Amino acid sequence: MKPCIALTKGRLENQFIEFFQSLSYDVEPLINKGRKLRVETDEFQFVFAKGVDVTTYVEHGIADLGIVGEDILAEFQPDVYNLLPLPFGNCRMALATEKGKDWPARKRRIASKYPNITKEFFRKKGESVDIVKLEGSVELAPILGLADGIVDIVETGNTLKENGLVVKEEFFEFSARCIANRSSLKIKRDLLAPVIKSFQKGEVVR
Repeated sequence: MKPCIALTKGRLENQFIEFFQSLSYDVEPLINKGRKLRVETDEFQFVFAKGVDVTTYVEHGIADLGIVGEDILAEFQPDVYNLLPLPFGNCRMALATEKGKDWPARKRRIASKYPNITKEFFRKKGESVDIVKLEGSVELAPILGLADGIVDIVETGNTLKENGLVVKEEFFEFSARCIANRSSLKIKRDLLAPVIKSFQKGEVVR
């Protein structure tokens, strides 16, 4: 029996592979997987999915462990065990507006991929806003007049700058997280413990 790890496709996937390689695990099958969404190595099984789907696979026990951004955990609050932070995927959540444009006096409209995080952010500020849920490039919303501002992930800030937006307030710093299926932690304790320890210590524990 091999541990099954669900990986978030894209940026986190690439950063995880670098991290995994630094622990001296075999990453060759992951690097050369092509379009495969399921890959097996000598020691592990891997599945590749979007962030929110990673949490679903872990929650239902399809995967024992998952690598996902903390933003996904905060937004969707899946029933998984949030094990530990990982040394990559560092980002921050921010409120951004068009450069040089004042907030309107009326009730503000905020576009975001993260309606729950956005709602909680403004609730803590004692403010009520209308939230527009978008799936794609939220930077367009203020430019096209759909929203007065956006709440989104900021890594370098270059995308905001290139689209004439500026950060008004940063409020949530996060990283990639290792999550686990609650039952797997108990049933497969001996199998998963060395992997989790290697993630914690930054070295392979065998």
